[in-house]
Amino acid sequence: MKRILMVAVAALALAFPQLARAASEQQTVDDAAVVVQHLNSNTGLAPAARDALRRSHGVMIIPALVKGGFIFGAQGGTGVLLSRDPKTGSWSYPAFYAMGAGSFGLQIGLEVSKIMLIIMNDKAMNAMMAAEFKLGAEAGIAVATLGGGAEASTTAAGGADIYALAESAGLFGGVAIQGGIIKPLVDEDHRYYNANLTAQQIVLARVKAAKNPGAEKLRASLRAVAGK
Repeated sequence: MKRILMVAVAALALAFPQLARAASEQQTVDDAAVVVQHLNSNTGLAPAARDALRRSHGVMIIPALVKGGFIFGAQGGTGVLLSRDPKTGSWSYPAFYAMGAGSFGLQIGLEVSKIMLIIMNDKAMNAMMAAEFKLGAEAGIAVATLGGGAEASTTAAGGADIYALAESAGLFGGVAIQGGIIKPLVDEDHRYYNANLTAQQIVLARVKAAKNPGAEKLRASLRAVAGK
């Protein structure tokens, strides 16, 4: 009986970190949904962002940017990437990503807490699939600030591949990202979908295994903003 109890305790000890990480991944998805909901209810710069989302091919949401030695160095956070089918307007399920950078600067003068990257074309979306993608440094990928003086560039004539937007203390504003590095989190994807899936399979191919009911709130929030 004692041996059985020891085995059970050991099994729980092994399982607990896996359960904790799964909960953490769901929390990231839930927090991303809150960011989108704030965008839908906010005024001011939010209408420009909603317009960009309606024309986008995808979005990356970093719900919480943390300063000080996180993953890559000075600043970083974990978030999700989803694609949008420009023909049907449907959103994929999320793939997990990490983002780090040495410098973030808000136009509205507030500390960055949340980041949204609105991806406007397939070229930029495909660049996100790389093992490591550096914002502003990849050939042919133009990253522009959304908000402030750049708000006019969100029209159909705008030429940016990616628009960057930030939220802090409930306010949205433009964010200047210098050398931000984005990397896929393969282990997180595997745990969240309980399958050995790649970001390409989840976001672009949308394979049948890439489904998790925990992401429906996020997908519904994006539909509420961008339509369909």
